[in-house]
Amino acid sequence: MISVVVPALNADATLGAALAAVRDSPLVGEIVVADGGSRDATVATAQSLGARAIAAARGRGNQLAAGAAASGGEWLLFLHADCRLEPGWDKAARRFIEGPGAGERAGYFVFALDDPGAAARRLERLVAQRCRVLALPYGDQGLLISRRLYQAVGGFAPIPLMEDVDIVRRLGRRRLQPIAARAVSSARRYREGGYIRRPLRNLLCLSLYFTGMPPARLLRLYG
Repeated sequence: MISVVVPALNADATLGAALAAVRDSPLVGEIVVADGGSRDATVATAQSLGARAIAAARGRGNQLAAGAAASGGEWLLFLHADCRLEPGWDKAARRFIEGPGAGERAGYFVFALDDPGAAARRLERLVAQRCRVLALPYGDQGLLISRRLYQAVGGFAPIPLMEDVDIVRRLGRRRLQPIAARAVSSARRYREGGYIRRPLRNLLCLSLYFTGMPPARLLRLYG
C-alpha cells in the first residue's frame, strides 16, 4: 500500500535505523532510496536492508521527486534519512489512511529529537506550536500522502531547499493532519550548530524564502 521514499546523501550513519523502522511493516510495499551521489556506504546499506536505491540529481527536491516517480504505491511516505519512526507508527498511519476523506489529506508525524536534554524538549514544543499555529510541518516530520493528491498538487518541486515548505503551502492548512506517532530525528545538527543559533538561522531562511529569495541563494546561508 505504501511506498516509502527516502532522499539520501552520505547518510550511511543514520540510514540503517531509518529503514529498519519501516521495512517490516505490513503497510510498506517498497522502500526507494533516492541517492544524490553519496561517497560513503549509503547505497550498500540501503540495498542490504531491502530498499531499492536509485540515482537522482543532487538536491532534496530533485531526489524526492525522483523517488516518487520510481515508486508504485497508492500511498507515498516521504522520510528523511536521519529520521526514525517509532514503533506503532504504522497503526497510527493505518488509522489516518482508513479515515474519511484521507485521500484528500496529507499527514505528518510528531517531531522529536534523539537528545534527552531540556533544550531538545523546548525545541520540540516550539515545533509543535509552529505546526498548530502556522500549519507548517517540515520534512523531518515525514509526509504521508496519497499518490493522487501528491500528483494533484504538483509533487515536490526540483529545488535544493524549502521543498517541504513549498509542498505544504500548496496543500494548505485544511489538507494537513497530524498523525499520532513520533518521528525521531538526529539532533546532531542542533548539537553542532546550537539549539538557539540553528533554529534562528532556519527562521531567517524561512523568512527570506517568504520574501521571494530563490532557494539556490538560501542554500549558501543554510549550509
